[in-house]
Amino acid sequence: MRTLITGGAGFIGSALANVLVARGDTVTVLDNLSPQIHGKNPNASPLFQKLPSQVRFIKGDVCSGNDWERALDGQDAVVHLAAETGTGQSMYQVDRYVETNIRGTSLLLDHLARPENTVQRVVVASSRSIYGEGKYLGPEGFLYPATRSAHDMRNGRFECLHPDTGEPLMVVATDETSKTHPSSVYGITKLVQEQLVLLVCAGMGVGAAALRFQNVYGPGQSLRNPYTGILSIFSTLLLQGKNVNIFEDGRETRDFVYIDDVVESIVLALDAAHIRQAAYNVGSGVATSVLEVAETLKRIYGVAGELNVTGDFRLGDIRHNFADVTRIRDELGFQAGVSFGEGAARFCEWVRSQTIEDAGYERSVSEMRARGLMNQSVT
Repeated sequence: MRTLITGGAGFIGSALANVLVARGDTVTVLDNLSPQIHGKNPNASPLFQKLPSQVRFIKGDVCSGNDWERALDGQDAVVHLAAETGTGQSMYQVDRYVETNIRGTSLLLDHLARPENTVQRVVVASSRSIYGEGKYLGPEGFLYPATRSAHDMRNGRFECLHPDTGEPLMVVATDETSKTHPSSVYGITKLVQEQLVLLVCAGMGVGAAALRFQNVYGPGQSLRNPYTGILSIFSTLLLQGKNVNIFEDGRETRDFVYIDDVVESIVLALDAAHIRQAAYNVGSGVATSVLEVAETLKRIYGVAGELNVTGDFRLGDIRHNFADVTRIRDELGFQAGVSFGEGAARFCEWVRSQTIEDAGYERSVSEMRARGLMNQSVT
């Protein structure tokens, strides 16, 4: 298969490129080598260096029609990973996120509509952020809570509450039929990306799959990007001898899925020619609290930094979300194979081999606070 990976020098893309090359695919990578991910000298970035020599690399931008034209020539399939990521940053760099994530995708689809198009399959990276808050169970059945109010969180009420009774709701696994109501600009752009790809590809007879990734982590995750990846953020702080400030009460949960499992899901979706248009959750199906993540990393590293539960909260953050993975298991045969404990150990071993630099996390928090997006509870 001749496959184009956009964002292919990134965390997921570089890992995928290695797997596809190893099985004999011809791989092209289109990537702009963003300094936020790759640092000031992108050509020396470990992620870029990780790309196999057999890859045809194009330094370009998904917002450039000319770059798309060069990259798409003769391709059989596209894995569209290129995107601006990070919920917090998206709330004050709105145009940047919309331009890259939505317009970049629309240019891809414009090119696929041309008579000379050879692409027969598209896999687009969607996100658990399209759901906003996950799926909950109340006395009368399933509910999909709206964004939590700043008033409640300032008063230490972080759980999602029943809109009528004010009682806490019980979170359950979010399936693909759950309500999509993003609570961040990033989430909105990922939902639009997914909708554009599935709708337009269906009209052109091109098979497409949208993979709704949960929180992806593992060796190769950028240690430079302060806006995404809490394992990387916490690791950098701990290994610099700094304390880790944990938002809310630390009991907020996410579904952490290991990089090797994510790559497997993409390969399965690429090869599933019988699946024409479909969206799948990609996760472990297990909820892990942010405090548990921090405690696990601190224990593995054996460092002295303090874990401070601060009560800080970011507007647009969700409380809970973990995936129901029944559909992708039944239709594609995918099941995550790496537990969080095992994956965290592998990740920490890799981090120890890296040069730890200041990633600017404190600066990113100050930016959000200055823009009114970061607040603190009074309890």
